[in-house]
Amino acid sequence: MADIGAVILAGGLARRMGGQDKGLVMLGDKPMVHWALDTVADLTSDIAINANRNHKTYEAFGKPVIGDLHEGHLGPLAGLYAAMQTLTNQHIFMCPCDSPFLQRSLLSKLQQAVQSSQADICVAHDGERLQPVFAMVSSELSASLNDFLNSGQRKIDKWYSHHNMLSVDCSDCQDSFRNINTEEERQAAEQELI
Repeated sequence: MADIGAVILAGGLARRMGGQDKGLVMLGDKPMVHWALDTVADLTSDIAINANRNHKTYEAFGKPVIGDLHEGHLGPLAGLYAAMQTLTNQHIFMCPCDSPFLQRSLLSKLQQAVQSSQADICVAHDGERLQPVFAMVSSELSASLNDFLNSGQRKIDKWYSHHNMLSVDCSDCQDSFRNINTEEERQAAEQELI
């Protein structure tokens, strides 16, 4: 079995939701981050939450809470890098906190891809395009990622292109890629989840 840890990305600014801390926005009777945590727990117990505010609130979930180590809200790669400095696993799975329909089958596909390939990065593909924030990344790429971020770059696809990346067919996991960016989407998701 591959040695896998995970990070739930909750460090964004959530501008489309009025700047709320999206991971803590209630969805049903639970904060949004809980839905992702619950699913990822089937993959690994080594889970961190990447958050840049409300650390005490996130700590109540019983997982390490880590802020970005690079200034400027550089996005998912900054959260991934922070996780690489905290988790000791060989591979890190990352996903956003605002994808409450994340499916265990997607996790299984990425886990199998890591175990059966020599790829440094295994990224979900929805049948039409890459879904780059749903990926398993080798922790050995930590120095490369730090250099990339320190150079002022943040484009996730560009960093991936510098490494041995495998696109993993997850076209039968479409629900996993639904994320919540507006109050209307939150209300619609709530009706489906409860």
